[in-house]
Amino acid sequence: MNATGNPRSIGSMRRSWAKSEVLRPRLYSIAHLLSGSGANAVIMAVSTMIAARALGPGAYGILALVLTIGRLSERLLRFESWQPLIKFAAQPEVERDPARMSELMLYGLLLDIGSALLSAALTIAAGYLLGPVIHLSANDMPLVAIYAVAIALNIRGMPTAALRLNGQFRTIAYVQLLASLLRLGFVTLALIFKLDLLAFVIIWTIAQAIDSTIFFALGLRSLHQTNVPSPLRASVRGLGAKFPGFMGFAWSTNLSSTLRTLTQEADTLLVSAFAGSNAAGFYHIAKRIAKVAQQVGSMVQAVLYPDMAKMWARAQFEAFRKMVGRVQLALATVGLTILGTVWLFGDFLISFAFGDDFADAYPLLLTQLLAVVLIMHAAPSRSALLAMNKPRFVLVTALISTALFFAVTLLAVPRFGAIGANFGHIAFAAFTAVAMDFAWWRGSRAASLVQNDAALPGKL
Repeated sequence: MNATGNPRSIGSMRRSWAKSEVLRPRLYSIAHLLSGSGANAVIMAVSTMIAARALGPGAYGILALVLTIGRLSERLLRFESWQPLIKFAAQPEVERDPARMSELMLYGLLLDIGSALLSAALTIAAGYLLGPVIHLSANDMPLVAIYAVAIALNIRGMPTAALRLNGQFRTIAYVQLLASLLRLGFVTLALIFKLDLLAFVIIWTIAQAIDSTIFFALGLRSLHQTNVPSPLRASVRGLGAKFPGFMGFAWSTNLSSTLRTLTQEADTLLVSAFAGSNAAGFYHIAKRIAKVAQQVGSMVQAVLYPDMAKMWARAQFEAFRKMVGRVQLALATVGLTILGTVWLFGDFLISFAFGDDFADAYPLLLTQLLAVVLIMHAAPSRSALLAMNKPRFVLVTALISTALFFAVTLLAVPRFGAIGANFGHIAFAAFTAVAMDFAWWRGSRAASLVQNDAALPGKL
């Protein structure tokens, strides 16, 4: 409504949008990320389709388990160092000092390297320990060891922080396409020449290693463009004393990430343990397709988190609340649109793309998307809480949600099969969304009220 009580005209809404200096530029960045990630997701889906058709349900199920063991091991130990890096880089004394910024980036890089090497070792150990439980034979263990090489080279935290701080979201969006195109070309050749499972594992390993190498080089270049000295030449002495609280924040985000990983990766292993590797293959296909929608929430967090951290640090509470609320509304619209489209056409598309042997993936995809829509809604809330310096609340929420996930999954999978894991995801996502919404809204509202009271005449 306008000042006279009449509904706002389309023209006035457009003028308001044109004047927006908060949300509009960020939505453009989100659009870039989604276009790149969307194209990448399509290419990955085609690669997955070719691999499934070439290998069949049995061998594809083994490929899915090998990849899952690697990703699970990596994410259990990986510190998402880009989150504390961005948080500490937003501090004025660091933001204005290139030398301190370089040392901060070195801190994150050392964390990345150590966790990557440990993750590779855990990948191999987990393969041997879990193999008999999840129906992997001794002959499959070399496949796990090969993929561990890609895990050891996956250094992403520091480069991600450098690119996001420099606003290079277009670079982040499109650089991943090179590795995906390379993987697509290789799997096409593997299909033509009828190569075996070993070839497909090598293809996935090489493509991920190339992606990680390029991404790291671009992160260093981004720092150079902002006149930040290379962290490779910074001193390692006294980093903990120079950035007190960094490791505490990193541990909190790492534990939160670990708990999310247990629900997002361990589920495939649980399905295999209870229902076999074929069911794990169907479940993995549904997850790969659903990930297209889930990336929307991840990309929104990637764009908004640096701005949220700065807004909160500068006490711009009203702008902070408006940004979070509007983006949540936009994500709800996108998520429901995707869910409706899959409900109408998903069955046909899966049979067309993967073949009738993989038709059982459709109900798994539909139920998984319901959980994804809730997670998409919670992504801005999580970014908001981290910007508000409340990683402990995020951690506690993740602990409770994870316990709820495993309780529901362990009860449902033996009874309902693979779809039971999706029931667990829905329970996890629903609790996460409600708890985080309540916390960020109450906290930001309280901060706004305190700020407004302090601004009133007569207040000290």
